[in-house]
Amino acid sequence: MIPAHKISSLRQLMQTAQQDIPELSSYENTLNNILQDKESQQKVALLTLYTHIFPLIEQWLWTAEEFEQILVIYQRLFREYEALIEDFKIFPETISQQYDFILSIPIADRPEHLRGCLESIFQICQLYHYGGKTDGFFNKVSVIVTEDSKESIHVQENKKLTEEYSKKGLRVYHYSFKEQYDLMLKIPEQTRHHVRSIIGDPETDNFYHKGQAVTRNLSYLKALEITQDKNNTLYYCVDSDQQFRVNRTTAQGDQYVYALNYFYTINHIFNTTDTAMLTGKLVCDPPVSPSVMTANFLDDIIVFFQQLSDYQALDSCQFHPKKKIEPDDAAYHDMAQLFGLKNTHATYNYCCPIQTEHNHIACLKSFSERINYFFFGEHLTRKTYFSYKGTLTDIAPARTIYPGNYITTFEGLKYIIPFGLLRLRMSGPTAGRLVQSEIKARFASINLPMLHARTLQTDFNDEYRPGVEDNHDNIDLTNEFERQFFGDLMLFSVDRLTQSGIAIKEYTAKILHENFAQTEQELLALYAQKHKNVLQKCDVLEILINNNDHWWNQHNLMDPITHCTIKEYMQQIQQFINNVRHNFDKKSLAYKNIQSTDNRTLKIDLMIQALLDYRHDRNSWDDMLINWTTYS
Repeated sequence: MIPAHKISSLRQLMQTAQQDIPELSSYENTLNNILQDKESQQKVALLTLYTHIFPLIEQWLWTAEEFEQILVIYQRLFREYEALIEDFKIFPETISQQYDFILSIPIADRPEHLRGCLESIFQICQLYHYGGKTDGFFNKVSVIVTEDSKESIHVQENKKLTEEYSKKGLRVYHYSFKEQYDLMLKIPEQTRHHVRSIIGDPETDNFYHKGQAVTRNLSYLKALEITQDKNNTLYYCVDSDQQFRVNRTTAQGDQYVYALNYFYTINHIFNTTDTAMLTGKLVCDPPVSPSVMTANFLDDIIVFFQQLSDYQALDSCQFHPKKKIEPDDAAYHDMAQLFGLKNTHATYNYCCPIQTEHNHIACLKSFSERINYFFFGEHLTRKTYFSYKGTLTDIAPARTIYPGNYITTFEGLKYIIPFGLLRLRMSGPTAGRLVQSEIKARFASINLPMLHARTLQTDFNDEYRPGVEDNHDNIDLTNEFERQFFGDLMLFSVDRLTQSGIAIKEYTAKILHENFAQTEQELLALYAQKHKNVLQKCDVLEILINNNDHWWNQHNLMDPITHCTIKEYMQQIQQFINNVRHNFDKKSLAYKNIQSTDNRTLKIDLMIQALLDYRHDRNSWDDMLINWTTYS
């Protein structure tokens, strides 16, 4: 007989939530029948009952007003379920095993982000208790922090963080440069030469800032080293600026919640489908370059100042809408049409984050303080939010790998994010097209996003962001622009090939040159139009903010709280405009590099060669994975 205290949360739910979840009435009868059945048949049936009830609570959670109270019930029921599995030593009907998870986090000079990421993993383990705990350690979750920092102080801070969270019960490994070298050198020299495009070269002088693709692929070697059973392990790749929670809007502002049981849900998918690679999106800050979301941000800023001009400086802030319009997927992207997406709103209103009573001067101050963080990945008006779309275990065919949110089996480790040495943006979507062409529906997506938490950092001064240079006088996106343009060129050339049905093994130099030439001309026209639009919008914004009829241009108007002049706040807005012009003007180095025929020819030749080498490099990588145990 199952003791009553072991299912107290389930019993309580049955007694208190039938009005909100009518299906619980029949499930209560099912529970009573289970408890009256033979003891040998009770355990599996009881655990299976929990799995049927979880989706009902999820729907209740995301549709009812009492979110916080229901979330506590939801988390408590999962902990009870996990305790029963640990006690019974069996699984529900649909689950044959509980996978071990090895999480991989590349880190490049972002200790503050790393702390947020590790804390979120720890919280998910605590709140949902996937796999239980033994001798103070979570049984089924391990984390590899793959070092890629340039600054030695950051390397030490990252190492201390791994030690801190290991003491809390989360097995965290700091994958140092020396270990990376050592594991690479275990690969036979000839094989190592053939996979250098995937994991880099151990003879490189500066082994830091290798880029997310190379560092992520390199982390697989450490993951293989600590894998105990490759048939019972899932490899989960995340970024340091992401967290295992999602955001929702409330009357009090944005709320970041641990409301998704990632490990349970993913374990269910890999137990019940033949998925080899699973990926999920990101919410909150846009996961794209500032070089491709400037035009629509300028639209929103113009609307903000137009609205601000209709109010008085000392009036109570009016930028707190009762109902917030949440952006669609890729609403932040200037060229969303390239991805087959269409924005339903031309502009989005700024929602002031200040919670206490305040006036429009305080609102403007807050806005101006954050506006130049846009160049480090923040979008003040077009954050995305989690949207419940039905059962969380539902999957769909995928075509984009989200590099900061994907999971693979051991077999799926072969589907790497390639071309890392080219250092291009859009590597995930490009890799996704190649993976999709190879394994079709076994590459799947799930509504299990992670929080892209760039704006939760208070200071960007010590952060490394590839392609963005803060030169004090201006913020320079030259490298970022090039990485974006040529990343787009690679992506949409590959996309054109896959849609035409040409397999990777059929690629020839002639086919690739023809496809790249066509895509190149289309993108050049789009980028030229985008640059023109951005500069025109800068002119409109500058005229608007410099209009002497508006209150923020009143002579020596002071902020009564800070005693600063409003002019100081407006200087930040002007600095933003100057930064945009610096990067989008036809005289900018970024624009010249994109327009340079010689530069494009050089980069296209490198991309074409990388695509021609891809199948051979992948074969070497696949063989290395299969033979890894013999190397180590």
